[in-house]
Amino acid sequence: MAAESQIPIASQGASRRFAVRLALFYGASFGTLGTHLPFFTVWLKAVGIDALWIGIISAVPAVTRFTTLPVVTGSAEKRYSLRGALIATAFLTTLGFSIVGTQHRTAAVFLAYAATCCVWTPVLPLTDAYALRGVARYGLNYGPLRLWGSAAFVAGALACGLLVDIIAARQLIWVIVAVAVLSATISLTLEPLDRANARTTAVHGAKALLRDKGFLAIILTSALVQGSHAAYYTFASINWQASGLGGLTIAGLWTLGVLAEIVVFALSPRFTLAPALLVVIGAVSAVARWLISAQEPSLAVLSVVQLAHGLTFGLTQVGTMNLLLRHVPTHLMARGQGYLAACAGIVSGSASIASGVVYGRYGQGVYYVMVAMALAGAIVMWLARHRLAEHPAPDQPQSAASGG
Repeated sequence: MAAESQIPIASQGASRRFAVRLALFYGASFGTLGTHLPFFTVWLKAVGIDALWIGIISAVPAVTRFTTLPVVTGSAEKRYSLRGALIATAFLTTLGFSIVGTQHRTAAVFLAYAATCCVWTPVLPLTDAYALRGVARYGLNYGPLRLWGSAAFVAGALACGLLVDIIAARQLIWVIVAVAVLSATISLTLEPLDRANARTTAVHGAKALLRDKGFLAIILTSALVQGSHAAYYTFASINWQASGLGGLTIAGLWTLGVLAEIVVFALSPRFTLAPALLVVIGAVSAVARWLISAQEPSLAVLSVVQLAHGLTFGLTQVGTMNLLLRHVPTHLMARGQGYLAACAGIVSGSASIASGVVYGRYGQGVYYVMVAMALAGAIVMWLARHRLAEHPAPDQPQSAASGG
């Protein structure tokens, strides 16, 4: 593949069109996540699912990330059909959540949700792969594109926060369905990307990623740090509700975290530290965040702690995407995202199940498990930082600005 300096520069109009449509799709996709993540477990509880099964069901997306998701991303890359795969998975996700909403028995909810997650969990890795290919092609920044997803997450969380005090919790699933419909519709507007040279899509190139210690360090660290959010994602809303906080307050707490995340994404083109160091900072911040969360902080302290989400999630995400952009050849980006998601699925799935067990016995003590995960991630990336700096992918831009 040609070096970046040899890639033809697309017109400003084409670049802007790609960016706007991708930003809208990021927004709609994360709008679905924003309505799902804070309140899906509330809906599960409302329809009579107990805490152990809430933990198990919450682990389903993570499990599909290392089972069906790599198959979907690998197939999309092999056929160079990222856009087509995004459209198909977006529409099937809408259908799946519609079916989930009609089920109230534990087994039926579990099965319907599992089937839905098989097509839903590939959406974001495919979108990131599509985005990073566009970043390389059009000379864009990842962070400013991705922030629209975070902004939509805020809007979705706030909408559900308002609705949870107005409508029955059993109806929250239909808010998720409505936003999923919007995401599927917008997927039709995504710009096609040029077909890669067939030679570059050889299977041996994909297998080589799994033999690359630097790549393995990237996906393992990301999985550990992002997976350390499992207890937060699964039980934070339930715990806050049990503490007497209302739906709007809960949504506000989620919103504080994502607003901090948006700031990090917006400022990311100005970051000058190496991506590996950004990830280490994110991991260490997670250690501090979960240590404080385990102490059952007051609302005032909790509000401040929520701002750390910009570091624990946002900075980790920016650093990870920059590392992938620098270390993974563009033609293998979908597989790279698939492997990243698979590793994250194994780690976060295990963490979600463990969280259900630990939370049932020790409550907020579950966050000490998350502390250990984040610390392990920081250690892995710190040890791998020199290897990642010395062995970039030959066809990738080395400027931080080009990667966001």
